[in-house]
Amino acid sequence: MKRTALLFLLCPLLLFLHACVKGEDATDTKQANFEALWRLMDEHYCFFDYKQQEIGLDWNAVHAKYAPQVKEEMTTQQLFEVMANMLAELRDGHVNLGASFDYARNWSYFEDYPINYNDSLIQAVYLGTDYRIASSLYYKSLNDNIGYVRVPSFATGIGHGNVSVVLSDLSLCDGLIIDVRGNGGGKMTNAQTLASHFINERTLVGYSAHKTGKGHSDFSVPKAQYLDPASEGVRWQKPCVVLTNRQCYSAANDFVKCMKTAPRCTLMGDQTGGGSGMPFTSELPNGWSVRYSAVIYYDRDMQHTEFGILPDIPLQMSGADTGRQRDTFIEKAREYLKQQSARN
Repeated sequence: MKRTALLFLLCPLLLFLHACVKGEDATDTKQANFEALWRLMDEHYCFFDYKQQEIGLDWNAVHAKYAPQVKEEMTTQQLFEVMANMLAELRDGHVNLGASFDYARNWSYFEDYPINYNDSLIQAVYLGTDYRIASSLYYKSLNDNIGYVRVPSFATGIGHGNVSVVLSDLSLCDGLIIDVRGNGGGKMTNAQTLASHFINERTLVGYSAHKTGKGHSDFSVPKAQYLDPASEGVRWQKPCVVLTNRQCYSAANDFVKCMKTAPRCTLMGDQTGGGSGMPFTSELPNGWSVRYSAVIYYDRDMQHTEFGILPDIPLQMSGADTGRQRDTFIEKAREYLKQQSARN
């Protein structure tokens, strides 16, 4: 994300979101904390309109469902459970409730779907022990001259120098596989640094909009999000495949969104998990932390990616392949890239 874009997003948001729930209602009762949480989400969460459309979410109905469950005589842990269950109705991996004894999270974006990934198989059969490491990029040339880059996370810094070393080392390969399956995210800047080495001109990759008021539909005019090509180092000019699954979330989802605009890139695998809201954190009267999506990121067609991005070529892991120590996704990508190379 460009520094100017960050300033655009954060300055008005900090003014709007900084109001601490603790100051609005300092009464530290169980009912007061429940109401503070419901109101915080009601006024600041960014996906109510979209999720009402997609999954029929009615936040007032959610209040009516869970408010009667809150009793002053219940234990702190019981209150936490009720509030965590209420937040789970949002089906958002960026929404969390934190206390000293637990951290509520929602993994519905991947836990009800096939994993489509076997880390031990990839390590044993494809990476082996002679792969190279550049920051969080694990890479090698496979025996059919297809480059393979495994990106398990965007949490660790990725610099242009790291990416250039990888692409330079694999420059004689006929094509490149970037495997982001299981990547739960990290920093968007790392994801965009990697993606910038696959475009040659300034590219529109999406839009962003932030809350401007307490209403569910109170948003700024969407602002275009551009990705500039890497100004230093190597840019990849050959065919590329990005492998995805439901565990691709947050910054990994943003990476896939950017790579979808790259001219020689093909998305292959399962739909990503999504997670297109920028998370912010606030605090309840009892000191519990609340994390929630506060800024919407769209794709370049102004479509939501909160529930994931569809691949160009859908795949599911084959049990027969796994039994033969083969990763279906990698093998299909190799076949595809060899075909693309033969046409050029």
